[in-house]
Formats: sequence, structure tokens, C-alpha cells
Amino acid sequence: MFNGIVSIRNKNGEEKVKIERPGSSLSPVWSICWNPSRDEHNDVLAVADWGQRLSFFQLSGKQIGKDRVLNFDPCCVSYFSKGEYILMGGSDKQVSLYTKDGVRLGTIGDQSSWVWTCKVKPDSNYVAIGCQDGTISFYQLIFSTVHGLYKDRYAYRDSMTDVIVQHLITEQKVRIKCRELVKKIAIYKNRLAIQLPEKILIYELYSDDSSDMHYRVKEKIAKKFECNLLVVCSDHIILCQEKRLQCLSFNGVKEREWLMESLIRYIKVIGGPSGREGLLVGLKNGQILKIFVDNLFAIVLLKQSTAVRCLDMSASRNKLAVVDENDTCLVYDIHTKELLFQSAPMYQYLERKMFKEAYQIACLGVTDTDWKELAMEALEGLEFETAKKAFTRVRDLRYLELISSIEERKKRGESNNELFLADVYAYQGKFHEAAKLYRKSGHESLALDMYTDLRMFDYAKDFLGSGDPKDTKMLITKQADWAKNINEPKAAAEMYISAGEHMKAIEISGDHGWVDMLIDIARKLDKAEREPLSKCAYYFKRLDNHGYAAETYMKIGDLKALVHLHVETQRWEEAFSLSEKHPEFKDDVYVPYAQWLAENDRFEEAQKAFHKAGRQSEAVKVLEQLTHNAVVESRFNDAAYYYWMLSMQCLDIAQENEQQKTEMLQKFHHFQHLAELYHVYHSIHRYTEEPFSFHLPETLFNISRFLLHSLTKETPLGISKVNTLFALAKQSKALGAYKLARHAYDKLQGLQIPARFQKSIELGSLTIRSKPFHDSEELVPLCYRCSTNNPLLNNLGNVCINCRQPFVFSASSYEVLHLVEFYLEEGITDEEAVALIDLEAPRLKKREDKWQEMASDGAQTLRFDDNTDIIEEDDPFTAKLSFEQGGSEFVPVIVNRAVLRSMSRRDVLIKRWPKPLQWQYFRSLLPDASITMCPSCFQMFHSEDYELLVLQHNCCPYCRRRIDESNQ
Repeated sequence: MFNGIVSIRNKNGEEKVKIERPGSSLSPVWSICWNPSRDEHNDVLAVADWGQRLSFFQLSGKQIGKDRVLNFDPCCVSYFSKGEYILMGGSDKQVSLYTKDGVRLGTIGDQSSWVWTCKVKPDSNYVAIGCQDGTISFYQLIFSTVHGLYKDRYAYRDSMTDVIVQHLITEQKVRIKCRELVKKIAIYKNRLAIQLPEKILIYELYSDDSSDMHYRVKEKIAKKFECNLLVVCSDHIILCQEKRLQCLSFNGVKEREWLMESLIRYIKVIGGPSGREGLLVGLKNGQILKIFVDNLFAIVLLKQSTAVRCLDMSASRNKLAVVDENDTCLVYDIHTKELLFQSAPMYQYLERKMFKEAYQIACLGVTDTDWKELAMEALEGLEFETAKKAFTRVRDLRYLELISSIEERKKRGESNNELFLADVYAYQGKFHEAAKLYRKSGHESLALDMYTDLRMFDYAKDFLGSGDPKDTKMLITKQADWAKNINEPKAAAEMYISAGEHMKAIEISGDHGWVDMLIDIARKLDKAEREPLSKCAYYFKRLDNHGYAAETYMKIGDLKALVHLHVETQRWEEAFSLSEKHPEFKDDVYVPYAQWLAENDRFEEAQKAFHKAGRQSEAVKVLEQLTHNAVVESRFNDAAYYYWMLSMQCLDIAQENEQQKTEMLQKFHHFQHLAELYHVYHSIHRYTEEPFSFHLPETLFNISRFLLHSLTKETPLGISKVNTLFALAKQSKALGAYKLARHAYDKLQGLQIPARFQKSIELGSLTIRSKPFHDSEELVPLCYRCSTNNPLLNNLGNVCINCRQPFVFSASSYEVLHLVEFYLEEGITDEEAVALIDLEAPRLKKREDKWQEMASDGAQTLRFDDNTDIIEEDDPFTAKLSFEQGGSEFVPVIVNRAVLRSMSRRDVLIKRWPKPLQWQYFRSLLPDASITMCPSCFQMFHSEDYELLVLQHNCCPYCRRRIDESNQ
């Protein structure tokens, strides 16, 4: 901050550490930077202020070391990517380089105005500088290697301010911290000289032990020297300044000076007595001199034509090795000045094709580049043994495999050197030369293969000639493969067609949706080529092109595939037409058609289709799955309808299959029962789940009672006893059936109640205790056979507690209908019974009845317009209603021919079940109430309710039979 305080905060802006520095109020902080190094043990923050100081702090706020005085106002601080150096610039109009500890190393660049920003390019040595006058400068920093070597001791600069001395044999290392920029290093025996910006330090070993690594300062020369090279001897240091050599004592006193003809490029101490050491000096003009530190005169050893880069003398003092500026090593005899050896002769041998001699020279020591050159030249000269040795030196496995292959071929008797050389040229990338040799040696096919593999098809065509057309096809196919790989599918497909590779062309066209190209291929193919034509048809199907697919299947005569095509695309008319012409495909058409109808809720049509295909069992399975789904999804009205459909399917199977008759009839009754339960529960579910009620309280009361009495054994999936008892309790309480309501609330206490009903049920359970413990008499159901009032809660279920006669309920309001079921005496068939009833023998009546019979859409309706209490004076059926009192078994009403003859057709409702079921007969006992029975599902309704429901839904509310359908 401007007040000199450093505040360290988290990403939310909350202050974690506050650094207050001495005198900070007079030292505004102008730049800070974190050290990005991951090698540091602690996070380090560099802080530069306008008190002209550089400080370092840990994350905890603790200062590291002392403040560094800068002598200028810093405006920017920036670390290198790895945190090893710091850049800093400001009012001194320059950017300086510092160590990570704040030691100044030097100036990077002088500017004409204040430096406000400086940054290092990540993971590089490039520096960008921005100044106040708007200029941007870009510098590259080059960190040269500063080092010295003497026998087994190697000294080098580290971190710009340290010197590390390494023993090359024991690998011991010692670090000497100079805390200033190390400019030059020289090492000789037990001496070590380090040049710093303002002084030269002379170190010596503690002992004469060859493995001793402990250095101590011997002398300091507190002078600033400008030199190109630095050498240390036992008692002197040698400074090189371009053409001038100076010999100084360790006290800094200049003792001697030598002036050379040319720039000095290299100095080497070659030993000698202490204080009289000899030096080798190499000049840029190629001259090599020998100098003794105690002698003013230099001795010229020899002069060569090229500049000297490095030199050394042999231990015997007889030979001189020189490396020149061309990286050529030359060895001279010191006495005769004769050139004994240089690395260049290897190439002279190569020029003369003397590969073995060149290899011998190379073994004396050459670079990897020289080895590769030797290997290639020997390989082209077919000198495989030398080439193998040279390639082994550079570990080139690729060419070693080639040589091994050629040697194997030679063992098998091949001797065509032109062919071997062509292979070599091909490996070297000299393809045109290789092709010429292939042609010359009579192997044009190899040139064709080579150019084809290289995708150089224009050159490959030159080697086709008038040969085998298979080669032309192969070339076009490979060219097409290449076009496909480089993502040019159109060209590839066309090439495949011209090459006769129709399958590949079809696959490309199909994958890219090119219908026009596919149909062109299909129409050009012969009908005998079934595989490519079938592939075309497959792609036409996948691309939703039914017409072309059908055309293709017709071409190859695959009628079964054509049928499946019509079925998959749901083109049923074409499928039906085909199945009529070819009946063997009947199952392939009608079974999927039926499944499609069932999935689209067209179950009656699906039933007919399954029946036509002879697959009743599959129809049952589909309906069972749909029914289960409807229950799981709480579509109980649909579930009731599906179960009714299932029951009728089972009845059809029982009618046609004698072996499954018993099983199917059991399923019929079971599904009929479930259909009625789900039909009833649909109203209960809507009452408990929806905010408004669609039924009168009396209807909900009757529905709840009916359902409760029907759930005596087990509760089907999806039907909730809690919902049933809850609806019954609510409606019973509202209608005055307090005893039944109390029973329902008591039953609810033993069940797991949803949270949304909890409060209402608890309140109802309490308030019902204040009501009388009896039910309203108006709600008590009457048995029309024995005229007994039945309790609202009947342990026997939906039957009379006295005569055990099953109640017949209205399928809408679920009131007990005034109907009594009767059975035929043994020996009377259904047809005879109907004929006897239709006779309507006259009976003596007290007054004339005013009956009206209405029949519409197959529904049977009885309507009596006169309020007559007595139907007839002597009704034989009434006598049959009597039974033996006190019995626990149900005694059905059985009528004979005389009773049937006495009945009126208008009083009887008949459920005309198909075989193998028996018809059911019901007699109406109250002529003043009209009853309607659906001719499809045989459910009974009050006529007014049925008419209203049919007007609302345009179909039977139970079986969904439309009113415009005829009774079948």
C-alpha cells in the first residue's frame, strides 16, 4: 500500500496477514511479486518500495534476510518462471538482473525514461520492458558457461553467484558462495581464482591431499579488471585483454606483459616449476606460442592457416593437438612441425570408395554425423559389412534391418546389385533414382508398389504399361483408399466404382447419405450380385428411402426382406397386399401389425390382427404388459379396460383351445374381477388425489363399500386400502353412517398413513367419537330376494347375510339393483329357455300393466310407466325365491319350463356369454326402475345413468364399446 504496509488476503478479500515494516510510512510499496519456484520450502514475497529497498518476506509475515539497498526508486519487480532470478526497473532508467536473494548481477538494458514494467516470457530467457515514454523493448538473455578444468577437478558457476568445485573421480562437490556475480574462473593444482565485478579472490586447498575439497581464501586483489580470459598459476594470475597478456602477482602487482600479433583465443597452463610455469597461447591468425611466466620472450611453436579454438600438449611434450574454427582436430609433431593426423582424412577415403580404411580412421574418434556419413556412403557403395558396423555405432535399427534383409536375399542366391541399390535409394528417400534402378533391373512392379505406398499415384501410372489389368485395378483401389484416408470420400467412392470395388463404394456412399450415388450403383449392378445389392437396400432403409429399398429388394427377389421393410416402415397396405399374394409371410405381417396397434392403444384392432395371425397368447402377453404399465402409472381406468380385454382374450383362447380351457377360464374370471376392482378404484383414486370430486357422496359411499367388501382376500397392485378406507370414512360420516365411519377410522389406525392424510384422519377419528354408534337406516342395502336389510359392513362380502344371494350392482352408482339371478333346471338349454320366455303365456292380472320396451344399439331397457305395486296375481317365480331359513349355504333360484313360460321377456335380462360359458339370467323385481345392460361387457346400469355416461363418452363407460357398433 502507499502507507508502506503489505496486506495478504485470501480469494474472498479477507485479510490473513498484515506486514508492517520499520519506517514504512515514508516508503510506499510500489511493486510486489511472489516467487513461483516450487523448490522453495516457504512461499517468498519480494517487496520493492520507494524507500529504495528490496525486502523478502515469508507468508507468515516474517522477513527473510536484510533489506537490500537499491539506490533508485523501483517501479516493477518480476521473477523468472522458475524463480531463480529477479528483474527490477524504475527511476534509474534501466532494467537490472538480480539473484533470487537480491544480489545485483548486471544491467539488461538502458532506457531513455523510467521503466514501469518488465516481464519474462514463461520458460524462456526473453525479457519485455515497458517505459514511461511508451517504448517497448525485447531482450534475449544469454547465460554463458563460466568454468575451469585442471586434471580431475572441475569448477563451474552456479546461480550466477556461486562456484561449485567437483572432483571428477570421487564426485565430491563443494560450493563456494561469493554473493556477487562470478565473471571468470581459473583452476590450477591447489589454486582457484574467481573474478568478481570489483575484485579477484585467490583460494587454496587446506592440504596437499589429492582428494581434499576444502578451499580457503589465500589472497584478495581488490581491483576491477576487464579481461577476456583468466588463468591462475602457483604464484601468479594471467589476464588476457584481446592481444595483451598480463602477469600479476597475488598482490595485484603487474610483473610482466606480452603483446601478440593477433587476438588471443585460448590459453592453457602446461605445468612447470612454481613461479616458472609454461603457457600455451593460441591466436586467431593460427599462430601457436609458448610462454613462461618468468620470461618476457614468447616462443613460436608453429603457425597454421585457420584460427585456433582449443589446444593441448601431450604428456611427452612431443605432440600438439589443435582444434580449429572448422571443428577440425589437427595433431602436429612439435619438433618437426609435421601434421600427423586430422579428422578430415576419413572423407578423403570416402571419396576414393576406400570404406574399410575410412572405418579405421573413424574408429580413432569422430562425431555421430561422421559415422552416419560413413554408413551411408558404404551402403550406397554396397559395402554392407562396413555399413553395418557404422550403423551399429549410431544405433540406426532401420538401416540395420535393411542390411540384414539384403544379406538374407544374397544367401538365397540373389545377386542383382542394381536391385539392392534401388532398395537403398528407396530407404534414403531418393525415390526417383530407386524407380529408375527398379525399371533397369526389370522390377517395374516394385517401383509401382513403392509409388503406390507413397501415394504418388501420378508417378505410379508410368509403371503400369500395358500389363495386367489387375495392376490397374489395384492402383485405383489404393488411390481410393488414400482418398478415403485424407477425407475425400466423394473421390474415393468414384475411384472404387471405376475399380469395381462396389462394396467399398456403397459403404462410403451410405455412410455419407449419398442416395443418388447409391441408386446409380444398385441399378448398374447385376441382380446376381446379391451382397452389394443387399448392402444398398440396407443403406436405403437406414436413410429412410423406402422406395429405393423396395426397388432393390424386388431386383434381387428377396420377398422376405421386402415384407420386413414394409413392416419396419409401417407401410401396412403394401405389406397386406404382399402377404395376400404370398400367404407364407402372413405371420411376418400380422404379428408386428398387431403389436403396433396395441402400442398405439388400438386394442380391438390389435386383437383382430393377433387372431388373424393365430397368436392369441402373444396378444395376452402384450395386454398384460400394458395393463401392468397402466397400474404402475396410476391409470386405473385404462387398467380396468385392459383387464376386461384380457379376460375376453382368455375366453377366446378357451373357446378355441380345449387343452387350455380350464386355465383360460380361471384367468377369465380373475381378470373380470380385477377389471371391476380397478374400474371402481379409479373413482376412489380421483377423489383422494384431485382437489374436486366428480361423484355424489352417495356414489362414493357405495363405491367404497363395494371395494372394501371385494378386498377380503388380497389387495391387487396399485389399489390402496388407505385411500379406500379414507374415502369410506369421510363419506360415511357425511351421510350419517357413523358406525361404519368409526370402523373405517379404526382400521386406518393400523395402516401406514401418508403424511397428507395424517391430520385429517386424526381429526376424524376424534370427532367420530361424538357421533351415535349406529348407521342411518336410509343407507342400509336391501336384498331383493328375501327382503332382508343387510348391515353396511358385511363380513360375507357383497352377498346377502340371510339368503347368501349375490348382490347385482349398478356399474356407475354401485347401488344394489332389483335383480335376482336364476338358473335353469337341468336339461333346459339356453335356446329352449329363451324360446319359452319369448312365449309370454298370459297370466291373470289385477290391472293392466303399461310396460314399454326400448332397444337401441343392442342395449336392453325395461321401463314401466304405471305405479303398480302388484305385477301379477300369481307369479310362479316368486314362489321359487323361498329358501330354507337358517342354512349357511347359498341356495340358487332354479326354474323349470313352466316358470320360464310364465315369465315376460321384458322382465328378464340375459348375459349371453360365448361358449364355453353358460348364459346368466336375471329377473327384475321392481318394474318401476328401468335397467340397461351393455351387450358387450354385460354390466348393468340404471338407464338414466347409462344414457348420461354414453352421451359424455360416446361409448360404454366400462368396456368402451362405441354406441355405433353393432352387437357381436
